[in-house]
Parts: sequence; structure tokens; C-alpha cells
Amino acid sequence: MSSTRANLIVVGGGPIGLATAIEGRRAGLSVLLIEPRIGPVDKACGEGLMPGTVAALQRLGVHIKGAPFRGIRYVAPNGDRTVTHRFSTDVGLGVRRTELHAALAARAAEVGVLSHRGRVVGIPTARSAAGANARAGIEVMVELDDGSAVGGNWVLGCDGLHSIVRRESGLALGSDGRRFGIRRHAALAPWTDVVEVHWSAKGEAYVTPISDTEVGIAVLGPRGWPFDEALATFPALARRLSGARWTTPARGAGPLRQKVASPIGDRVLLVGDAAGYVDALTGEGLRIGLACAHEAVRCVAAGRPQDYPRRWRSVTREYRWLTSGLVTTTRVPIARRLLVPTAARLPRIFGAAVDALAR
Repeated sequence: MSSTRANLIVVGGGPIGLATAIEGRRAGLSVLLIEPRIGPVDKACGEGLMPGTVAALQRLGVHIKGAPFRGIRYVAPNGDRTVTHRFSTDVGLGVRRTELHAALAARAAEVGVLSHRGRVVGIPTARSAAGANARAGIEVMVELDDGSAVGGNWVLGCDGLHSIVRRESGLALGSDGRRFGIRRHAALAPWTDVVEVHWSAKGEAYVTPISDTEVGIAVLGPRGWPFDEALATFPALARRLSGARWTTPARGAGPLRQKVASPIGDRVLLVGDAAGYVDALTGEGLRIGLACAHEAVRCVAAGRPQDYPRRWRSVTREYRWLTSGLVTTTRVPIARRLLVPTAARLPRIFGAAVDALAR
């Protein structure tokens, strides 16, 4: 079994893993990123980057082009009631997941992140190990599926909803398995400069402008909900998409709700969806993940990893409260029917919530 050493071992080469690796290099740490897949990694998501997400990427030196959107609109199933709030400051960007991934990967390579292709199969701690590992200062080992291993000071688990790091470190508490996501793209010019959220009795559909000629459609709802069946529950949206050519197949993700005992374990910090996930309902996954990546690396670099749970709670508190409350409320059928009319009657409250999400 061979061994390589790095200050940070980042597991997961998606956008959050790449951002975490970049943060590590910016902090002057050696970083080894482990990912089994090659090239831009796609994933079912809404693909709308809130203004705060765009700003966080720019701080990392990642500058991307996309279709601008300037707010959020809630739409009743038949389109007869809507409420719109435009961001009070900057704009968001609709960006294909693969393009975002490619831009982050290029920046990671530029700042000196080392990559290793492999799948993690175990994380035995090596704090008390004798011999070469102890002499090299290795305090945690990561075993890979090819029989090799890498060692270092800290493992940062950035490997998503189904995190192997979360499971292997004993931090996983399971999932309730109720909600899943499906995403497709349609060759259709965006009809508005906002992200539309269409509501129905069973779920929500997010429409994000991706380019001048394409929109992304992401549906959230129960397990096993076929995309075409889901779309039919949003009549106004179905009419918009009638006759449009689909440019990608349906891609799913879930279950969305993931629970953790803590975002930190023995020589392991969890970042992004791996650190627990409530729901995609408020579209904050990347914004929260980027903020947590910054805090995790900052705590490790300062020699204060024990501060990470407190910082994680601070960064995610508003998202967890708002999203949990909205998910719980909308499990009641009458609440789903009244959501858009109520938001339309209380535009200031709706606007304040949108601006909070956009930060």
C-alpha cells in the first residue's frame, strides 16, 4: 500500500470540493483532491447561482459567464397568481453545472491543487501510527479502491448527498427519503429575467434561464415521480414548454434530506451537502457550501478545527430554519394552495426572504 501526504485531503471533485481545495491553496496548505470521475461532473440541480454565490466564486478567482437573472417569481399552478421580487443589489447567473465545474477545475489546477483519481473506501485514523506515517506527521489515512492510500492532517468530506466520508467517519444519521429532484433542459428562449418557481399539490418546478436559447427545468417532489407526470401538474409551465425540444435527458438526485451527528469527526470535517442537507427548496446549496468551505479551511489553517461546528451552525442557521419551516409548512395541502396568494398579499415579507437568500 503506497502513501502520499498532504495537509488537506479533499474528497469529492464537484463544485464544493473544488472550491474547498482552492480555499486550501489560498491558505497556503498543500491539497490533494480525490475524485473517481473524469472531466466535468454533472448533477441534477437548479443551476441558478444567487448573487452571493457569484460574489463568492469571484473571490476565489473563478469568473464565469451565464444568463443573468434578477429575482425570483412564485407562480400558482395555472399561472393565475404570481408574486415577483427583484434582487435589491446584484444579479444571479444561470449556468450549466458542467460549465461551472470546468471553470472551478481550471482554477484549482492554476493554484496548484493536486488531483488523484480514486474512490474512498475507508478512513482509518493514523494519529498513533508508528513508523513512517508518524515520522511524516500523518494523522489520518484515506484508503482507496485500488489498494493505495493517502495520508495527511485533515480530511474534508465534500462528496455530496451520499457522502462516503460521512458514512465512514460515523457521522451519518440517515435520511427521511421523502423528496427527490429531477432536471432537464429545453431549447427555448427564456421568457423572463427571473427564476420562476411553479407550485403544485405535490411539488415545485424551477425554471432557470441558462442562455439566450435554453432554460433549465428542475422539479422537486416525491420519490418515483416521473418527469412528464410532474410537469403536467404545472399547467402554466406545461403550456410554455409545449412543443419545445428537450436538449438533455432527465437526471435525478436524492433523497434530499440528509442528517448528520456533527459536521466534524476525528480528523474529518464535512462540507456542503455532505455536512447535512435540508432541501433544495430555497436554492441555496452552492451559496451555503461555498461559505462552509471558507470556514472549514479557515478553522484548520488557524489551528482551530474545533471552531468549525460553531461556524458551520452560524453560516447555515438561516438556511436551515427557513428551508425546514417552508418544507414542513408545505406538507399540508392547503398551505401549498395558499402559499402564492399569501406571498402576493405580503410582498415585503416575500421580498425580505428573497433578499436573505440572495446574499
